[in-house]
Amino acid sequence: MSRNTELFERACRTIPGGVNSPVRAFRSVGGSPRFITRAQGPYMWDAEDTRYIDYVGSWGPAILGHAHPEVIRAVQEAAVNGLSFGAPTEAEIEIAEAIAARLPSIEKVRLVSSGTEATMSAIRLARGVTGRSKIIKFEGCYHGHADSLLVKAGSGMLTFGNPTSAGVPPEFIKHTLVLDYNKLQAVEAAFQEYGSEIACIIVEPIAGNMNLIKPVPGFLEGLRSLCTQYGALLIFDEVMTGFRAGPQGVQGLTGVTPDITTLAKVIGGGMPVGAFGGRADIMEHIAPIGNVYQAGTLSGNPVAVAAGLVTLKLLAEPGFYERLETQSGKLANGLAERAKAAGITMCTDYVGGMFGLYFRDAVPTTFDEVSTCDVELFKKFFHAMLIKGVYFAPSAYEAGFISSAHDDDVIQQTLDIAEEVFTKL
Repeated sequence: MSRNTELFERACRTIPGGVNSPVRAFRSVGGSPRFITRAQGPYMWDAEDTRYIDYVGSWGPAILGHAHPEVIRAVQEAAVNGLSFGAPTEAEIEIAEAIAARLPSIEKVRLVSSGTEATMSAIRLARGVTGRSKIIKFEGCYHGHADSLLVKAGSGMLTFGNPTSAGVPPEFIKHTLVLDYNKLQAVEAAFQEYGSEIACIIVEPIAGNMNLIKPVPGFLEGLRSLCTQYGALLIFDEVMTGFRAGPQGVQGLTGVTPDITTLAKVIGGGMPVGAFGGRADIMEHIAPIGNVYQAGTLSGNPVAVAAGLVTLKLLAEPGFYERLETQSGKLANGLAERAKAAGITMCTDYVGGMFGLYFRDAVPTTFDEVSTCDVELFKKFFHAMLIKGVYFAPSAYEAGFISSAHDDDVIQQTLDIAEEVFTKL
């Protein structure tokens, strides 16, 4: 029995499903998950000391590569001074200022400890500001595991073929309207019927939890226009895309300004951090100065904030995002070319430090189109690459991630392995 399998069986005795987040479980691809012992740059090593080129990157945060020396040093220095105070620190102000300086849509920001906490709080805020109850979300978009959002959700919910969650009473989701991503006409119809009741739209401006799906021209602009027309708030869930798709997230790439933005992943540099922010007049509804309550014992944790501050500083280096997207393009285009040469139906897409692999003949734009991808072929591809030391997300419904540590040699090694795998597929 392999060491990974042994650890998995042991984990299953005390941890539900043997993992602490469902998509790690390998259930959609089969086999035992790899138990990681260490990571450095673009690589990570499992319990059997097998090295992998990593294209998961802790599901997004590792934009500088794993264990970047400056980030590690910042964490060590912060930890020496104490792990948590339950009181304000100057570093919290510094990271709030850094976020606000980079995202013009944010004037004030509240730090939390996770992306789920950020989106949950943002929706509560939108309801508190507008005095309305209904929200619009889109099928296949995942915004964390808050009760009202687990309706036709993406990420692990798609992987397991279970679009809703047990334990969520129907009355908790009766105010959630689920529409098709990239279908503006359906949003217009929803506002025509329920406009005075809709508090907000929450959307992944580039979806990453039903694979990488970009907005079609006019979609985000249309959402902005409808929210303005009907007095609803537009929430961009940039937990995944924030400071990864570009230096100002998707809002910087598209020029569409949300009312509230949620962030996590990259802003923590690998530590547990989340945030939500927006215009001052909106954010001033949050306690202690407003009547929308939100709190968190570990919010603004000094160790996590230290990691995030150094990460944001390094991302500001000239040319960082241009170099990152160039590497994403080399990987995505290279994989598509090699699949085509081997007669495999597959296409790819990318933006910033994110990419998508689709075993179908054209890049999808909707959840229904994503659902037509050849999942069985993906499983074969995933395991064949894994055996040869390349670690992609263990799900056909997740975007992939690269880091600034994925240099030309690493990309070329990946493409050489893929060429061999495609030939055998």
